[in-house]
Amino acid sequence: MIRPIVRDPFFLGQRSENATEADLGVITDLLDTLRANLDRCVGMAANMIGERRRIIVFCSGPEQLVMVNPQIISRSAPYEAEEGCLSLAGTRKAARFMKITVKYQDRAFRPRTGTFEGFTAQIIQHEIDHCDGILI
Repeated sequence: MIRPIVRDPFFLGQRSENATEADLGVITDLLDTLRANLDRCVGMAANMIGERRRIIVFCSGPEQLVMVNPQIISRSAPYEAEEGCLSLAGTRKAARFMKITVKYQDRAFRPRTGTFEGFTAQIIQHEIDHCDGILI
């Protein structure tokens, strides 16, 4: 189900709780909402649809990928980016890393680890910031 985008900075500024298998519906709604906004959005976190759960979805080429309970475990090559957010007006500067390794669970809650670079790494960092209550 496509859900409305939360724009309340107080809600978005709260840390998200770990997701469980009881949150499978949140994953589906988050993917539906991302797909409905692909013309202006490349990633979303669950708090953007009103769910304080550590779930992110993002575009990687033509696919939309899911990370449940993501944690960045290594990072390298810092740089400064300018980013926009579907939940907030305008753009802001953000400290990012060109290469990251993330420990997470997939949609079936199987443990995974992946290394990401470039724009995909930037998207993931932005969405994990959402999970941590960090607004750009």
